[in-house]
Amino acid sequence: MSDADKFLYGDRSLSNPLAQADWATKKLVWIPSEKLGFEAASVKEEKGDECVVELADSGKKVSVNKDDIQKMNPPKFSKVEDMAELTCLNEASVLHNLKERYYSGLIYTYSGLFCVVINPYKHLPIYTEEIVEMYKGKKRHEMPPHIYAITDNAYRSMMQDREDQSILCTGESGAGKTENTKKVIQYLAHVASSFKSKKDQGELEKQLLQANPILEAFGNAKTVKNDNSSRFGKFIRINFDVNGYIVGANIETYLLEKSRAIRQAKEERSFHIFYYMLSGVGDKLRTELCLEDYKKYRFISNGNMTIAGQQDRDMYVETMDAFEIMSIPEDERIGLMKTVSAVLQLGNMSFKKERNSDQASMPDDTAAQKVCHLLGMNVTDFTRAILSPRIKVGRDYVQKAQTQEQAEFAVEALAKASYERMFRWLVIRINKALDKTKRQGASFIGILDIAGFEIFELNSFEQLCINYTNERLQQLFNHTMFILEQEEYQREGIEWSFIDFGLDLQPCIELIEKHANPPGILALLDEECWFPKATDKSFVEKVVQEQGNHPKFFKPKKLKDDADFCVIHYAGKVDYKADEWLMKNMDPLNDNVASLLNQSSDKFVADLWRDVDRIVGLDKVAGMSESVHGAFKTRKGMFRTVGQLYKEQLSNLMTTLRNTNPNFVRCIIPNHEKKAGKLEPHLVLEQLRCNGVLEGIRICRQGFPNRIVFQEFRQRYEILTPNAIPKGFMDGKQACVLMIKALELDPNLYRVGQSKVFFRAGVLAHLEEERDMKITDVIISFQAWCRGFVARRAFTKRQQQLTAMRVIQRNCAAYLKLRNWQWWRLFTKVKPLLQVTRQEEEMQARDEELVKVKERQLQAEQQLKEFETMQMQMNSEKQALQEQLQAETELCAEAEEMRARLAAKKQELEEILHDLEARVEEEEERVTQLQVERKKMQTNITELEQQLDEEEAARQKLQLEKVTTDAKLKKIEEDVMVLDDQNNKLGKEKKLLEDRMSEFTSNLAEEEEKSKSLQKLKNKHEAMITDLEDRLRKEEKQRQELEKNRRKLEGDSTELHDQIADLQAQIAELRAQLAKKEEELHAALARIEEEAAAKNMAQKKIRELEAQISELQEDLELERAARAKAEKLKRDLGEELEALKTELEDTLDSTAAQQELRAKRESEVAQMKKVVDDEAKLHEQQMADMRQKHNQAFDEINEQLEQAKRNKVSVDKAKQALDSEKNELTIELQTLTQGKSESESRRKKAEAQVQELQVKHHESERKRQELADKMGKMQSELDGVHTQLSMVESKSNKASKDCSSVESQLQDVQALLQEETRQKLSFSTRLKQMEEEQNNLKELLEEEEEGKKNVDKQVYILQAQLADMKKKVEQEASSLEGAEESKKRLQRDLEGVVQQLEEKTSAYDKLDKTKNRLQQELDDLMVDQDNLRQTVNNLEKKQKKFDQLLAEEKTISTKYADERDRAEAEAREKETRALNLARELEGLTDMKNDLDRANKLLKAEMEDLISSKDDVGKSVHELEKSKRGMDQQLEEMRVQLEELEDELQATEDAKLRLEVNMQAMKAQFDRDLQSRDEQGEERRKQLVKQVREMEVELEDERRQRSQALSSKKKLELDLSELEAQIDMANKGRDEALKQLRKLQALMKDQMRELEDLRLSKEEALQMSKDYEKKNKSMEAEAVQLHEDMATAERMKKQAQSERDELQDEINSHASKSSLLADEKRKLEARIAQLEEELEEEQLSIEMVNDRFKRATMQAEQLTTEVAAERSNSQRLEGARSQLDRQNKELKIKLQDLESTVKSKYKYTITALESKVAQLEEQLDIESKERQQSSRLVRRTEKKLKEVLLQVDDERRNTDQFKDQADKLNSRMKQLKRQLEESEEEVTRANASRRKLQRELEDASESADAMNREVSTLKGKLRRGDLPFNMLRVTRPGHDSDEDMDMSQNSDHTTE
Repeated sequence: MSDADKFLYGDRSLSNPLAQADWATKKLVWIPSEKLGFEAASVKEEKGDECVVELADSGKKVSVNKDDIQKMNPPKFSKVEDMAELTCLNEASVLHNLKERYYSGLIYTYSGLFCVVINPYKHLPIYTEEIVEMYKGKKRHEMPPHIYAITDNAYRSMMQDREDQSILCTGESGAGKTENTKKVIQYLAHVASSFKSKKDQGELEKQLLQANPILEAFGNAKTVKNDNSSRFGKFIRINFDVNGYIVGANIETYLLEKSRAIRQAKEERSFHIFYYMLSGVGDKLRTELCLEDYKKYRFISNGNMTIAGQQDRDMYVETMDAFEIMSIPEDERIGLMKTVSAVLQLGNMSFKKERNSDQASMPDDTAAQKVCHLLGMNVTDFTRAILSPRIKVGRDYVQKAQTQEQAEFAVEALAKASYERMFRWLVIRINKALDKTKRQGASFIGILDIAGFEIFELNSFEQLCINYTNERLQQLFNHTMFILEQEEYQREGIEWSFIDFGLDLQPCIELIEKHANPPGILALLDEECWFPKATDKSFVEKVVQEQGNHPKFFKPKKLKDDADFCVIHYAGKVDYKADEWLMKNMDPLNDNVASLLNQSSDKFVADLWRDVDRIVGLDKVAGMSESVHGAFKTRKGMFRTVGQLYKEQLSNLMTTLRNTNPNFVRCIIPNHEKKAGKLEPHLVLEQLRCNGVLEGIRICRQGFPNRIVFQEFRQRYEILTPNAIPKGFMDGKQACVLMIKALELDPNLYRVGQSKVFFRAGVLAHLEEERDMKITDVIISFQAWCRGFVARRAFTKRQQQLTAMRVIQRNCAAYLKLRNWQWWRLFTKVKPLLQVTRQEEEMQARDEELVKVKERQLQAEQQLKEFETMQMQMNSEKQALQEQLQAETELCAEAEEMRARLAAKKQELEEILHDLEARVEEEEERVTQLQVERKKMQTNITELEQQLDEEEAARQKLQLEKVTTDAKLKKIEEDVMVLDDQNNKLGKEKKLLEDRMSEFTSNLAEEEEKSKSLQKLKNKHEAMITDLEDRLRKEEKQRQELEKNRRKLEGDSTELHDQIADLQAQIAELRAQLAKKEEELHAALARIEEEAAAKNMAQKKIRELEAQISELQEDLELERAARAKAEKLKRDLGEELEALKTELEDTLDSTAAQQELRAKRESEVAQMKKVVDDEAKLHEQQMADMRQKHNQAFDEINEQLEQAKRNKVSVDKAKQALDSEKNELTIELQTLTQGKSESESRRKKAEAQVQELQVKHHESERKRQELADKMGKMQSELDGVHTQLSMVESKSNKASKDCSSVESQLQDVQALLQEETRQKLSFSTRLKQMEEEQNNLKELLEEEEEGKKNVDKQVYILQAQLADMKKKVEQEASSLEGAEESKKRLQRDLEGVVQQLEEKTSAYDKLDKTKNRLQQELDDLMVDQDNLRQTVNNLEKKQKKFDQLLAEEKTISTKYADERDRAEAEAREKETRALNLARELEGLTDMKNDLDRANKLLKAEMEDLISSKDDVGKSVHELEKSKRGMDQQLEEMRVQLEELEDELQATEDAKLRLEVNMQAMKAQFDRDLQSRDEQGEERRKQLVKQVREMEVELEDERRQRSQALSSKKKLELDLSELEAQIDMANKGRDEALKQLRKLQALMKDQMRELEDLRLSKEEALQMSKDYEKKNKSMEAEAVQLHEDMATAERMKKQAQSERDELQDEINSHASKSSLLADEKRKLEARIAQLEEELEEEQLSIEMVNDRFKRATMQAEQLTTEVAAERSNSQRLEGARSQLDRQNKELKIKLQDLESTVKSKYKYTITALESKVAQLEEQLDIESKERQQSSRLVRRTEKKLKEVLLQVDDERRNTDQFKDQADKLNSRMKQLKRQLEESEEEVTRANASRRKLQRELEDASESADAMNREVSTLKGKLRRGDLPFNMLRVTRPGHDSDEDMDMSQNSDHTTE
């Protein structure tokens, strides 16, 4: 084995059998460990939720929770190459597999779509050219995991599928991302190079390889984790042509860490280029670049740090060599070096504070002079720009002195910006060098090298951007992974519901990137950047306010936490600290220095600082304080934030990645010490979680991750099912199905496809366990047999040895006796001479010869037969060959005829070629003319560009004026705020409007077309301000009047207070008198209480007796029902016994064994009869006992009733005495109420006035709030519309870019004749699409005009409504100040209500969460239910086959089901009774509450009467009487309450008893069922052994059904209860929000229609201007004609070169004349196709012209409509009209260019056709040109093949659709059958339901009778108890209600 094989294949030896045995016997699992991550252990005991485990290494026993234990894979899966094949997919198994492979030297491992790479920290010999060749063209599963396998797979799929590919490399710093991207580029440069060997490698491939060292020098640095860490992300796009050769490349970069240029952490370096340059530059360059020693530079804080194994001088030479290979000239290189040196010199600039002020000064300007020398600036201007920059204040410029901190910050910002711009320029320059060939790329492979997920202790803005990109990439992975899974399942024909796991990450992505409703973190950050006084703290507060309730957002609760907020990503919770986020997002610069750099004398520096207008200036600090870290007021529209730019970059990257086929590579750091062969488990686990590997495994577990081919499954697991597969041949799928049936696997755990068996995670481990157990049993038995065989053989051998020894001994003894005997000697000498002994030998020899002769004869006969069969075959083959000869001769004759025809057609084609060449000459003349016109057009374009620059300057002036107007508006707002101190709400509305105005004015620079509407809004708001000021004056007058009224009311209130004080004094006297009377009342009350207690005791006894009667009656009914059931069961069993006897007699034969079976069955039947008789006797005894108990209880109840009647008589006497006292008290009450009414009438008048004022105040506040909400919503909708407009503009920009790309493609296409036809078709389709879009736009215009009219009407109506509302507000504002005191009280109440609302909202949120959780559980259960349904369907299919065998069993099962249904019905009846009792309880509690309320009201009336009494001189005797009467009433009410409480207790006791009885009945029923089921199973076992399997399947099916139904019912009940609670909580909220939502929807629609109308009007203006400037478009056409002429010349040269090539090929292939016939046919077909395409294009052009005319007509109509609106828009358009016209002229030119390109395109086609005709004429003239035509034919054949392939694909698709339709039809038929079967079951269920209804009716009748008896008893007992016949009024109604409830319940049960 070579060195490379060790690191690729590892140890190929089979798994250790000892490990397999350990795993099988010890039950090995993984448990968590602090050191090792996870540790192997074996399960010893299980104690509830915990398990006792013995560690494998140490033997220590540990108790672990079951949830922490993870299963271990069998040893078969050790060091597996693809971790998706692991049967136990968990964290421990993944970590163990990676660890084992890493320690074996295998750094690459697959995990589904992922390729996981662990950094080896050493060089491995697996990247040589030999290994590249080894992986070249191989499939992924054929070779071990490698980055080359991923790259080759991407390259091959790009070539085969013509689909763009991407390779995504992510990971932490130091994980090896950059190295792996290098290997990918190296592999592609080797494989896709047009040169065969590396020595002959082309320039483009060298440049592609050398681009990386340059980027590493300028973008990489040494960090703690990595010596060559990429401090930026990059996406390398390598373009390939049709043949798969590299054509060019493009590099995009992301998030350069520019802060590293100015500061670094300890033991880290800045970018490599600083150190390369300082150590490798020569002396001459050193002086030119002003370079110094390392220690003198402040920005290189750690000095001359070196990297082990790397020399900076050598690396400098390598980078310079790379610059030369990239063909970057010397002056540009020096310019790069100068900027790098200038960045270092900027760090050496030092500033100091002046003594008397904070102003900064520069004592030493040597560093500044060096910077100015390097960058080509003036020193004085530079120092002035930094120390005292110019700031515009109003219209004048002022020089502002900078502090030391501000100056240092400006210098650092300048250094970072210059380095970033230099890096950006370098990337653009490399892209230009890599794209030199200008060849069109057919497809590309993109390589993404970007930082992985980062979680530090505190994370900043950069980490948020990185984590945001990883969220998007993980979402892409989840989506693509499960799409591939679904394609696999569809290919294999597996039923599977698609789950898009990409949506799991959507909430977190929306939290970061969402634009509005609510805005995300980046949107809020951008929004804060616009505000002048915004800080990082205000940003955090706004984020918490907007996103506080988001599920992925978390606010730290502790005050000591350093983090500002947390985001829950897919990899975990990340804490973010928002320090300097606003600064980082805006990235401000000193614009004075930037303008100096723009005007630099050095061309390179000036080129770097071209776009000075797009920066954020440091001088635009709003409210600038002493610190630099404040927020900035920026020029809106002039720049874009870092967050916006990055979001756009990322969205573009994601769109390109979505259009590609992604391949994922995840790089992992094994340790932080950079040691080889060491792996830290916790570090690797954290990276696996962050990289999404564990997320991918989670997705795998949802499906069927383990899959095995049929053959392998049968070969490996057939040992588990030895008798399942019959002998003979059987298809693999059928065999697997039979094996799975024999294994009795759950259908939800597997799926059988077309070529594989799919299993869920963990199933294969279970099968492996069973297989190991089986194999161990087999091997043990085999070993035992072998040992027995060996022992037996040894035993027989020993026996033979013993016998042989005895024979030898006997012969030896005989020989010793005979050897001296003379006769023996004579015998031994004579015997050899006799011939008789030889006869036997001769006979044996002859027999052997006979056998040999017979064998020869048989062989000869067999050969004869074989020769005869061979002769027959040869004869048949001879006849077939003769037939083929005849057919070929006929074909030859036909071919000769075709050849003659082709010759004639050839002459015709040559004539066509001559015509085409003539056309080409004419076109060349035209091209020369067009080139002259093109030069004129170029001069015009330069003039127009100059005009554009002038207009941009004017535009900037307008924007500055706009800023001044904003400042004036703010002053006006402050004045208004001073006036609005007493009216805060109006002031708030005004501030909102003014803020919106400032935002609208700021957006004018970005969206010029919206300036009209914003100006109108501004005028309206100014008018509103004046109106509000007038209204304020009026309100002040009204306030004075209200103050006068208030004073009057205060005087009246003082008089009322005096009267109340007098009344209170009188009340005090009366209370003293009442106290005496209360003492007398207590004695009377004590007597009443004793009597009431006796009464209650009697009533309780009565109730208990009634409850006992009801219980006994229920027991009677239950016993009757049980008896009836027993009799029915007895009959059913008798019938079953008879049926069984008949069947047994029919089926049994006359054999002795069957007779024995019959005897056994008869004995069992006799036993069953005995059991039934015993049960009947027991039942009768129980009935007799119950009757005796019932009679005894009835006697006791009668005795208690007589005692209750005696007590009732005594209570009635006491009641009469109380009634008389009550009458006296009522008389006194009437006198008191008259006095009270007079005093209350005065009080009510005053209260009515106050209430009216309060009502008016409430209404005014409510209306104001509604208006404010409406305005806010309208403005938010306006913002949404603006965002939509920006999206539309971006789309238009993209469309213009697409147009330019189409033009470049046209030029390249004209160079290639083959691709010309293909692109022609694509352009024709695009033309049609554009025409359709034009028609759609016209229709939209018409619809928008209609919508505009409707919107205008609605706006008018809304304005009228606003005016009315304003009038009402003015009227109601007059009453505000008079009700200030009441307002304060109401505000307190409001605060309490708000607190309640918050509590309710929190409760509502909790309910929402529980609802979501339950919905998730419901979804899971629904999935399980679907699986159960599938299993049920399969079982029903099986059931149909065995209907004949299972007829008897079905009858028995139906009887049992009926019995269960009856039991369930009985349980339901009892539940209904319990519900009725609960309703009675609720009614009684309501009665109690009503009585409590009445009691409270009476007490309140008493107090009011006592307090409001006027007549002081009334007698004390009358008051005492009234008090007695009231006390008596109170006592009566208390008695009633106690009675009601007793009734409640009784009902609760009855309910508990019912529940106990229910449970007892259920338990009895379950026991009976179990006993019967056991008896039935015993019978079945004895009768038929074959039916057992089907019984088990039926029972499983029933259980699954019942479980599914019960779980579904429970969840539905829970859901219904929760939904009811949520609905009740939401009703109040929803009703209040309904009207608001309606108004919001209306306003949104209106605003959208308004914006659409504006856009349509502006588009109409553009169209009108476009049609006025057609003359200029003609000039553009001339320019295009020049370009077409140049392309035609190129085409001519290419055609000539092709002609020479074709002639050479004809010379080499003159022998292929026979193929000309077929080739001519194809050429004719091709020419016919070209002619048809020409005709189609002519028709399409005519259609375009017609549509163009229609468009002009419509444009003229629109111009008339637009004229009216122009008058309104001329105020703001004066300065911008010229710019708009020029921009639109350029757009017109683009459109005209497209049209001219399309028209000229046809001429080029004709020219090419003429060339084809010329070539065909040369074919006839010269025989050498045959080869040329053959090549053309091949090309056409390729295209034809592609078309045919497309046609075949379409046919296949149609066939697939037909197959799917057939499958659906068959599925429909199956469903119909199932429906019919379900209908039959429904009929059966209806029959059983009718039986139950009858029984329920009987039960309900008996219950009604009992209820009537109970009600009569209650009525008799309670008629005389309550005073004033209250019980007679209340109780019968209550009883009637109970009767109604009982009747309703009985009706409900019958239904």
